Amino acid sequence: MKKSGAWLVRYALEQIGVTHTFGIPGVHNTEIYDELNKSESIRPVLVTHEGGAAFMADAISRTSGEIGTLLIVPAAGVTHAASGIGEAFLDGVPMLVICGGIRTDSDKSYQLHEMDMHTLLAPITKKTFKTETHEEIVPAIYQAYRIATGGEPGPVFVEIPVNLQLFPGEVTRPGPFVAESAESVLDRETIARAAKMLYQAKRPGLFVGWGAVHAVDQTIALAGFLNAPVSTTLQGLSSFPASHPLHTGMGFGRAAVPAAEKAFQDCDCMLAVGTRFGEIPTGSFGVSPPANLIHVDINPEVFNANYPAVMTVEGDSNEVLTVLNEELKTLGEPRSGDGSLQTTISDQKNAYKDEWLSHDSGERVNPAIFFQQLREQLDDDAIVVADDGNHTFLTAELLPINRPRGFISPTDFNCMGYATPAVAAVKLVNPECQVVGIIGDGAFLMTCMETLTATSLGLGGVYFVFNDGELSQISQAQEIPYNRKTCTVLQPVKLSGIASATGCEFISIHDNRAVGEGIRNALAFASENQPVIVDVKIDYSKRTRFTTGIVRTNLGRFSIGNKARFVGRALLRKLTG
Repeated sequence: MKKSGAWLVRYALEQIGVTHTFGIPGVHNTEIYDELNKSESIRPVLVTHEGGAAFMADAISRTSGEIGTLLIVPAAGVTHAASGIGEAFLDGVPMLVICGGIRTDSDKSYQLHEMDMHTLLAPITKKTFKTETHEEIVPAIYQAYRIATGGEPGPVFVEIPVNLQLFPGEVTRPGPFVAESAESVLDRETIARAAKMLYQAKRPGLFVGWGAVHAVDQTIALAGFLNAPVSTTLQGLSSFPASHPLHTGMGFGRAAVPAAEKAFQDCDCMLAVGTRFGEIPTGSFGVSPPANLIHVDINPEVFNANYPAVMTVEGDSNEVLTVLNEELKTLGEPRSGDGSLQTTISDQKNAYKDEWLSHDSGERVNPAIFFQQLREQLDDDAIVVADDGNHTFLTAELLPINRPRGFISPTDFNCMGYATPAVAAVKLVNPECQVVGIIGDGAFLMTCMETLTATSLGLGGVYFVFNDGELSQISQAQEIPYNRKTCTVLQPVKLSGIASATGCEFISIHDNRAVGEGIRNALAFASENQPVIVDVKIDYSKRTRFTTGIVRTNLGRFSIGNKARFVGRALLRKLTG
């Protein structure tokens, strides 16, 4: 049979279950867009910038059962999208990147968009493909999907030269996609030893990341059996319900909330699941896991990278924890405890919340009051998208997340500008759920035009913009050592103007008295499929535990001489202005 490359791309994407693509048409992919326009199952979504497209694809993968898919032009489309591709790569999120390519049937050099995209993308993708013939297109996309979703997930790039798209070529009739079932071979002997070590420990603890987000039931069972506190990473905030009495919060060291720091201070055996012990979840590597560290992850490369483990178990977290729970049951009865651990956790959480609620925010919005009202008004199955910045850690510390995949945020790559496009994508594939974004003003300015995409699609997400006129996380870091705020003070911007320009509703929450009604009105507009920009005049004067913890940790690493230099400069500038 003879088929064009564009037809073959559409066929393959339909077979693997793609329902949306994100990107911008150009001369190297218009044939594919024309084919997708005929598809009954795939909707191509036009964005305002390919960076936004990549964030949307990432968010689709994090909050649905399908793979987020880009359809972009070569060169500029790829470089624009690279930040989102890199975010997905470092965060372990599957993504399929379909890209047009320059003509391979021409002997001319310096073609439009000609560049070596594969070398550029090699460090931030699991694999790249360049199809040379029509026959290769469907198998390449099938294999790209398997690689992207297999093992530790990540993005895979497929280049389809424009001449293959344009013209028909002889191909064997392509068959339907058949998923390859990976044979799981677990080290049951090591799991049995891990169970025994955990059961015999006096103060076992669990530390879970995004890699355990699909193993929530098994983690709950394990924590209950061991009577063990559970801490999460930032990305893994939704890997264990905050409503559970053994949930402590993000982190477990000096940058953690008090409930977590207290619950883990005497931990003598830790089970870490689906986490790499990266810089953010460890508070800038300011934690000290116990010598009896048991590390479970699907990617063996993460083992012993930052902290030595006494045992490592490679495998899917749900499968490993299922076997671990079975092994524990053979060792004896559940360790019920006397309830003191749960009481300590609850008391510490309440005390920390009260500390925030009593903070005087003046005429601005107290973050604790905002998040308390937001939690009360949100449905329990709502999905919260946080951008990168000071607001991220406020959200992590003050907003309980109870549902799996109920919170997503850029983490290891730390891309500002993630949340605005991501909110639209999450709502697109979760239309029955409330979807809200917590976004700093600087991050919002990066990708705010993607609210136009939300308007065009009738997606009722809420964009809570924490507006203080600064890049606050960095400006706070500048304040003490430099007594200067260089390039971190933003030009005033009328968020109401952005709302008007993009067809969004606009609400202002200017002080604590306006919080409840402002949130209520925003959610009401969103329920009518209307995107809403909310200007929250936030107060950042009180530091999060995360911020104060990493400052102490990093300052403590300085030599005495450098510490004296930094402190001396800070004091001098404080005195002289």
